[in-house]
Amino acid sequence: MLRLEQVNLSTRLKSQTQSNLPGYPILQDISFEVFPGDRITIVGTAGAGKTSLLRLINRLTEPTSGKIYLENQDYHQIPVIQLRQQVTLVQQESKLLGMTVREALAYPLVLLGLSKQKIQEKVSYWQEQLQIPEQWLGRTEVQLSAGQRQLVAIARALVIQPKILLLDEPNSALDPGKASLLINIFTQLTQAPTTTILMVNHQLDLAQEFSTRLLHLQQGQMLANYPAPDINWEELKTSLIKAEYESAAEWI
Repeated sequence: MLRLEQVNLSTRLKSQTQSNLPGYPILQDISFEVFPGDRITIVGTAGAGKTSLLRLINRLTEPTSGKIYLENQDYHQIPVIQLRQQVTLVQQESKLLGMTVREALAYPLVLLGLSKQKIQEKVSYWQEQLQIPEQWLGRTEVQLSAGQRQLVAIARALVIQPKILLLDEPNSALDPGKASLLINIFTQLTQAPTTTILMVNHQLDLAQEFSTRLLHLQQGQMLANYPAPDINWEELKTSLIKAEYESAAEWI
């Protein structure tokens, strides 16, 4: 369904913009395939390139080199709006753009041209599934906590049921009960399979419960691509803690 071939991403510092110096590497030679129903967790230390990878797949940034394909079609041949209806990103800190919760949940469906009745059905369904209280619907983002905004952003993505759902630390501001509820919902979504999920998540206990596969990034490179049954989770946790410590030590 989704294929990345030798993708590289780099950025230029301000001092480099008028020179021929190479940009600072963010992702280097990334290649992997994603299949229908996959539940992929992406792990790595801070600065490993996890969020940058999600942004590339959602086409918020463009690769410096390499190719990305969706169902064997080059990304650049797919109109951006059409692509993002199929490949949807929920960022860690999402905005409602001045809308109420009710308006924000309905907006993606309005863009798809659905009838008012169908919009109401889909919004009500996901409101119930994610246990979003009725009193939230009239609130704007300034009246919501970080966790509430995060839950609403996830609901806004789920109402259109994209082919590929990209999640950047989706449970970072949620209490354990809501986080567990989300993992169960995400797992159910992929079992049809109607939706494929790539999720950045540092909570390995939830990742272990959720994943069919795990991508391990380190300093912008693909360190490993593990099928879930092959993962030694305790060893992985130790490895990530060690890498995080070594990375922090560089700044001391």
